[in-house]
Amino acid sequence: MELSIATPDDWHVHFRDGRAVGDVVREVSRQFGRALAMPNLRPPLRTCAEALAYRRRILQVAPEGFEVVATLYLTEQTTVGEILEAAASPSVVGVKFYPAGATTHSEDGISDLATCEEVLSAMEESGLPLLVHGEVVDDGVDIFDREERFLDEVLAPLVARHPRLKVVLEHITTRAAVDFVNAAGPSVAATITAHHLLHTRNDLLVGGIRPHFYCLPVLKRSQDRRALLEAATGERRRFFLGTDSAPHEVGRKESACGCAGCYTSPVALALYATAFEENGALDRLEDFASRRGADFYGLPYNGGRVRLRREKWEVPASMPFGAGRVIPFAAGRTLTWTVTGRDPI
Repeated sequence: MELSIATPDDWHVHFRDGRAVGDVVREVSRQFGRALAMPNLRPPLRTCAEALAYRRRILQVAPEGFEVVATLYLTEQTTVGEILEAAASPSVVGVKFYPAGATTHSEDGISDLATCEEVLSAMEESGLPLLVHGEVVDDGVDIFDREERFLDEVLAPLVARHPRLKVVLEHITTRAAVDFVNAAGPSVAATITAHHLLHTRNDLLVGGIRPHFYCLPVLKRSQDRRALLEAATGERRRFFLGTDSAPHEVGRKESACGCAGCYTSPVALALYATAFEENGALDRLEDFASRRGADFYGLPYNGGRVRLRREKWEVPASMPFGAGRVIPFAAGRTLTWTVTGRDPI
């Protein structure tokens, strides 16, 4: 069985920096025509100039025709002028909000969005989207409840204050998040990862801790996975593809305090095809992967097509990552879909 879809987008990629970028770009560009680069480097990409310089570094090692769009990292020092400059740039498509301490390299994030009201108003007026890591940071809140608490305590008040602000609730993990997006207006959307469509917290914890299933927000319950599948494969167009692919060198991942993040880029479309097939919705994969995100961001569709085949293959045990190695998601497993090539425009 073969499947051909319009060349898709990945609206959430951690390309990293330095020598490792080329290894990540190779895997992303094999399947996607455009990718949105996250800004949580060290130091973070706080300004339009920094984000555009990072974009150029990625493109220097990317194949011809692959497109990268950039984001800024929202801090308490972000200015209205910086927002207006970003909104005027066709290569900067959003500003990322990390609650301080919520995930990897989020130390420079925002503890209270009330400190950013002028910036948020400028984003609302200019149409520049806010990309949200949706978890509260509170030691008293169970890690499995942090997304739902964020919706109630942070996102709902934000949307009420700024009803025209475009918001992407990234890598959603719960039925509550699906319900929130469905109930919100057209300015609120969400990305969904492949690993959250296919796995639950049992895969992370039962029979021993599996560090390569550890991500933030953490995998949730089976009923949450079902809700994500229904959202991704359904007809509501405000759910679209974003892998949140986040590689970590094997020593940093397999350690006493392993980093959060799943490196799904090498297997992304194979995993999404598996999830959509599971839900009897392969005919809707193209819309989810290639159309909805571009529509929300107001960008043109990619040219060309990507071909997949229903054919078993074994995921490599490890892959190059700069001077080291990285273990891809599903390493050593046999997958039933494989990307066989890309056709030009």
